[in-house]
Amino acid sequence: MTTPVSPAAASASASAALAPRCDRVTLVRSRDELAAALAVDEGADRADRADSVGGADRVGGGDKTDRADRAAKAGSAGAARHAGGFAGAGAGAGAGGVPRAVVMTMGALHQGHFDLVAEAARRVGADGTVVVTIFVNPLQFAAGEDLDAYPRTLEADVEGLTAALRAPGEDGLAVGRLIVFAPAPEVMYPNGEPSVRLDPGPIATVLEGATRPTHFAGVLQVVLTLMHLTRPHWALFGRKDAQQLALVRAMVRDLAVPVEIVPVDIRRESDGLAMSSRNAYLNAREREQALALSRALAAGREAARAGADAAGVRTAALEVLEKAPGVEVDYAAVVDPDSFVDLSGAGLGLPGGAVQSAGAVVPAEPFRPAEPSQPVGPVLLALAARVGTTRLIDNALIDLR
Repeated sequence: MTTPVSPAAASASASAALAPRCDRVTLVRSRDELAAALAVDEGADRADRADSVGGADRVGGGDKTDRADRAAKAGSAGAARHAGGFAGAGAGAGAGGVPRAVVMTMGALHQGHFDLVAEAARRVGADGTVVVTIFVNPLQFAAGEDLDAYPRTLEADVEGLTAALRAPGEDGLAVGRLIVFAPAPEVMYPNGEPSVRLDPGPIATVLEGATRPTHFAGVLQVVLTLMHLTRPHWALFGRKDAQQLALVRAMVRDLAVPVEIVPVDIRRESDGLAMSSRNAYLNAREREQALALSRALAAGREAARAGADAAGVRTAALEVLEKAPGVEVDYAAVVDPDSFVDLSGAGLGLPGGAVQSAGAVVPAEPFRPAEPSQPVGPVLLALAARVGTTRLIDNALIDLR
């Protein structure tokens, strides 16, 4: 007879099975566990301040075990206080002063994700904390998309992060702690679908938003929630999802979220294919066909170097995609990388507008493409295409001369 296992016990068992062997990596699954892990930062900072003020009689501020005990006691009081969200303006700094960065992922980690983690580690330093979130967010998937099929590889992801986090001096990430927050949907959305939702605005209506009209609302919902829960100094995002990056920056600006957004360049395979968790869907033939996207970007860059304007850059890239076997083009667009105003006259980005210093778009005269002699740049050449059943995106920032 099989003894039933409660969901709580199953979750605890799964967490134990996935517990990383490196003692500087902490895997947490609930909001309370995350709050407790982050509270250690506060405790460590308080212990350091106590050492500096009253530690003249303690050589080196006491041994590591004593310091850890004092840090845990000092931090435990902050766990409940911070379980609900931001501690206030500058929350990452205010949470005791220990530098903290967050990298938000949906798992199935690859070297592009590790680049984000490495940059986060560089920013927080050897005494800081990096939080990597792993959550396949149902709110950003529409009906019929690949929510159920999206790869979930938590054990391998944790092992990869643990391997990357060797001790300083061993060519690993020189960071004090790495927290992996891997919540279930009911942890992220304890009351079911949120009753208060974010409107991502006009940028979310074009390009990716035209194909996936509810996608960016779901993205911003989870990003803002995770910012509240992790309270970082820095949040790192890859440039591959350029439209997402623009929307997150706009949200942080418009809602006065106390965090600095750090973009990280696209990581590519040796043959030029942009790394993506969805590349796992491609068979060998489709993998070869997918290289048309990086070739199209190269054609756009070459056209710009030859003096082409935005429309000419788009035409050069589109010709490569349209001639490529097995590639169904969704769009090739040249837009402003912050406002997503159309720069090529193709009608794919937002209509012509004045891009103000803050990056906001206001109605203006009808769009007029820039004259070829007028310097514009960098501009964003953004591509989307379907190869087999897999939809891929790629982009490049290009200077028009």
